[in-house]
Amino acid sequence: MAESVDAPDLKSVGHCARGSSSLPTRIILNILRYLGVSMKYQLHTKYCWLNNKKQIVLMYFIQNFPFTFDDLPEFAYHDVEVMEVANIGPSYEMEDLYQASMYLIDEECHPMLFELELENPELLPID
Repeated sequence: MAESVDAPDLKSVGHCARGSSSLPTRIILNILRYLGVSMKYQLHTKYCWLNNKKQIVLMYFIQNFPFTFDDLPEFAYHDVEVMEVANIGPSYEMEDLYQASMYLIDEECHPMLFELELENPELLPID
């Protein structure tokens, strides 16, 4: 049986694995709640490529985790500003959205499924 000193430290310098499965902002919010400080999650939206750069969508994020998207009307594909914004950011696959959504659900941080204190709830999708 190995002693605990033989086990590698997951938080050591140079180790690439995550030390925790919790959403960092959730930990901070939980600590701040105990201290009586109230903070809220922040939503934002951005035009992004989806499905190997075949489709541009309006992606919804919570604390920089994507959780859903809206399709854009056909004319938006010809809008230069929309194209520029989408080209700046990463391209997402449906698997990426699935994994991010499952992570948010596991952490009870998915804004469409759990009641959260949101800084800007008006950005939530209507559907």
